[in-house]
Amino acid sequence: MNSNVPEYFGSMVFNEDVMRERLTPEVYDALHVAMETGGGLTIDIANAVAAVMKDWAIEKGATHYTHWFQPMTGITAEKHDSFLRPDKNGHPIMSFSGKGLIKGESDASSFPSGGLRATFEARGYTAWDPTSYAFVKDGSLYIPTVFCSFSGDTLDAKTPLLRSMQALSEQAVRLMRICGNRDVNRVVPMVGAEQEYFLIDKEMYDRRPDLIYTGRTLFGAPSPKGQKSDHHYYGAIKPRIMAFMQELDTELWKLGVFSQTKHNEAAPAQHELAPFFENANAAVDHNHITMEYLRKTAEKHGLVCLLHEKPFASVNGSGKHDNWSICTDTGVNLLDPGNTPAENAQFLLFFSAVIKAVDEYQDLLRLSVATRSNDLRLGGNEAPPAIISIYVGEVLEHIIEKLVAKEEYEPDEEHDIKLGVSALPSFPRDSSDRNRTSPFAFTGNKFEFRMLGSSLNVANPTATLNTIVAEELRKFADKLEAAEDFDVALNRLIRHTLRDHKRIIFGGNGYSKEWVEEAKRRGLSNYATTADVLPHFTDEKNVELFTRHGIYTVQEMNSRREISLATYASNVRIEAKTMVDMVRRNYLPAIGRYTAELDRALQLSGGRAKRATFDRLIALEDSAFDTVTALEAAVADYTAVNVADSEELARKLCDKVIPLMDTLRETVDEAEKLMPASDWPFPSYGDIMFKI
Repeated sequence: MNSNVPEYFGSMVFNEDVMRERLTPEVYDALHVAMETGGGLTIDIANAVAAVMKDWAIEKGATHYTHWFQPMTGITAEKHDSFLRPDKNGHPIMSFSGKGLIKGESDASSFPSGGLRATFEARGYTAWDPTSYAFVKDGSLYIPTVFCSFSGDTLDAKTPLLRSMQALSEQAVRLMRICGNRDVNRVVPMVGAEQEYFLIDKEMYDRRPDLIYTGRTLFGAPSPKGQKSDHHYYGAIKPRIMAFMQELDTELWKLGVFSQTKHNEAAPAQHELAPFFENANAAVDHNHITMEYLRKTAEKHGLVCLLHEKPFASVNGSGKHDNWSICTDTGVNLLDPGNTPAENAQFLLFFSAVIKAVDEYQDLLRLSVATRSNDLRLGGNEAPPAIISIYVGEVLEHIIEKLVAKEEYEPDEEHDIKLGVSALPSFPRDSSDRNRTSPFAFTGNKFEFRMLGSSLNVANPTATLNTIVAEELRKFADKLEAAEDFDVALNRLIRHTLRDHKRIIFGGNGYSKEWVEEAKRRGLSNYATTADVLPHFTDEKNVELFTRHGIYTVQEMNSRREISLATYASNVRIEAKTMVDMVRRNYLPAIGRYTAELDRALQLSGGRAKRATFDRLIALEDSAFDTVTALEAAVADYTAVNVADSEELARKLCDKVIPLMDTLRETVDEAEKLMPASDWPFPSYGDIMFKI
């Protein structure tokens, strides 16, 4: 691949340039109308697009096509069919119809449905999403699609995202019309999904059953050197890692992914990739491609990419920051202060709507990032806490306080922007430092939702954010439509909104014990675990929200709740069973062999060091045996067979099984510190993180 990136960027994508060049003007225009309005295509237009898409894909080396979708497993799915068909004489031809492009049939029996259909009701359908470009990789044409059951219930993450984007656009355009803007016809949520990950040597990975089965180390004493020295963060990238990153960039660029930034992150062996902003639907698809190529490219370099949120204790976990903004089809970022009074009044209106949405739906935002693996990450080592709050910066926070109190704010002529609207102060551009402990931060012209875990499908939190903001924009529009004096009503609406929801604004240390108490006094929710928050998905206010905007039906919400609870329970049980297996088959035998050796040595000669080590290891061996026995029994007791209610099962696993797992880890990790490295059965943290 040559070094002129623009020449090959998007070369494997059936993008705008390809469509304009290859489709007839009539077909191109019809397809664009469908993409802009969400309308359907006639079979004639679909056939014409399919024929051109097939020829283009074959030129790129494709022999198959697949409907690429996002079931509720958290990853993507695909079934490949060949273009090869027999003609009427039995001769081979390459064929692809509009019907095959628009609609596919998949066996849905093994995908999670949460009770939406019985297991024997296997049929599922995929339907082309023309708003996301098709692409070619690994010899197949990939067609982004939605996924639904035979009865029409959604079984994927893309459909709710698309619905939420439409809901947000409708309410935002409606509000702008009320404010006098007639130029905007569509508003699009924009996302830039930063991706953190770990790279470790495959040989080390293959020797760790916990990494293989669960994606994280269930045991491991901290190495003498962790991340406190800050040598890794933004440090020089090792040649082996740089070679991986260069190949990764090339592959992503060919697929139209705007991979922009790469660097070493804070923890040893941790790195980050950041893309440019793009519309939320494309951003989600591209993040899935990114995660896939992180893994594939790592394997080619003898590495393994870990996307688990907390693969190693005592160092940073990995997140995926959802940088979110909303832009008009005329190119205006509605969260960016402008240069005229009208633009800045518009900004403050949308800004306050986001503040209100986050405050009123704290539970939904926390829920949208709730997984067993993310529970391990939230609350420490630069990950935000589980308590939702918004950071806006010291200057803006001060302005809000003055505005709510109806007090004068003395503008800074150098940095502030005049709003030019009665009772609204000047607004500063990005004039404050960033708060790394904030779950939801305003960073000048966007909000950064920092609670997402690195393995998470960014579609779910983005759909939630789109929907809750759409709801507040709807309420704003209702109020302003009924206003007798628009300017007075606008000023009052902004001021009262910020007054009533300023409790969610916090600029201090989110890790401190004082903040936990302060948040409780403010009435903010604190859902520490997934088991705490998942049941609230189907609370009445949340059901009303999602059904009002057509994001989910009641049945679809119930199914997602059940799927999430079942996934949580399954992940905890897999971790617990892996711990039992490793302790019984590896750790206890290793400790037993070494203590027997020490015992023989003590028979020959005493010594305080040998005696102290022997006594402590014997105590740890007994403790590990007792704990692993209790853990094994608890896992057997808390199964879907013995505990029928999914919420109760998740609660029992959280309250009973996880504490036993934590105790067992502490015991084994202490034993590791006392054992010779040669007698320890698995690679240490130092081996894994520092020997690449």
